[in-house]
Amino acid sequence: MAGRRLDCKEQRPSSGRRDAISRRAVALWLRLLRLTNAKGQELGEELRARDLSPAQFDVIAQIGSSEGLTQRDLAQRLIVTEGNITQLLDKMQQRGLVARHPEGRCNHLWLTEAGREVYRTAVPAQERHISKFFEVLSDEEQGELLKLLRKLHRRP
Repeated sequence: MAGRRLDCKEQRPSSGRRDAISRRAVALWLRLLRLTNAKGQELGEELRARDLSPAQFDVIAQIGSSEGLTQRDLAQRLIVTEGNITQLLDKMQQRGLVARHPEGRCNHLWLTEAGREVYRTAVPAQERHISKFFEVLSDEEQGELLKLLRKLHRRP
């Protein structure tokens, strides 16, 4: 065995499969990023036409579906700091889209009439755009994709 030279496949029998799995994982990750970026830009353009940022839209969608939620709950739902939410809400309050109602140590959030109008028009438009994107997948495929993405999201 001392004089016999092994070719690459014999020297690293498991590394080829490991490398293929790693390349596939990287390819999946990059595909998800490209897809998210491309579709996010499309959705962002629609929002900019309404003079909204994606973050502002998210706030309107969250408050519109759960009026009265607290500022802290909103920060947790959006996975941002309370400081970031405070700045975002300050701007949206100045634009007349949201209202804060202090109750004890909490601010409860409500949409103003202008905010409700944005909610009534922007949310369905975004939902239509997103639904159109996913219509290429069957209901079963959409369910499976959702299940797989949840599994990835729960991974530590």
